[in-house]
Amino acid sequence: MTQIGFNGMWLPRDQDPRMSDAPSRGERAVLTEYLEHYRATLELKCEGLTPEQLGTRSVPPSTMSLLGMVRHMARVEQSWFRRILEGRHELPRHFQDEDGGFDFGEPTQQLVDEAFALLREEVAHAREVLERTALDTLVDVHGEQVEVRDVVVHMVEEYARHCGHADLLRERLDGRTGQ
Repeated sequence: MTQIGFNGMWLPRDQDPRMSDAPSRGERAVLTEYLEHYRATLELKCEGLTPEQLGTRSVPPSTMSLLGMVRHMARVEQSWFRRILEGRHELPRHFQDEDGGFDFGEPTQQLVDEAFALLREEVAHAREVLERTALDTLVDVHGEQVEVRDVVVHMVEEYARHCGHADLLRERLDGRTGQ
């Protein structure tokens, strides 16, 4: 497989939309910047691929794919920000009966468009919720009181782990590795 990009990386540092000139200051700014960094990273890993490539499974028996990852993260965003932080536990989880988003039919352009639209909708809503919620606010997570800051740290961890998976999935497709 040929190496693509800039020494195998996605973009030159000065063109990477995730990079800032100045470090963030303060807990909220740092947590938010990390979360936004990983949200953008997942989308970057999916850029320029066909629906078939996005739907390509990793290795059996895993059902993991980049498209499944996008759908799964829409589910995760909805669950933590709508169901947990807003207390809307009655909302059915996205892809409840579809292996958390990884189980889907033919990877069509419509399915891809719907998955990205859903993820972006959930991320936009999550940003609004986080903006109006203090980090030390307590929320119920399976009967335990947890601070919102812990939920944000969990979201950073969730994206970071799945972006690692996305690196491997993308490298298998076309050789691109990630920053």
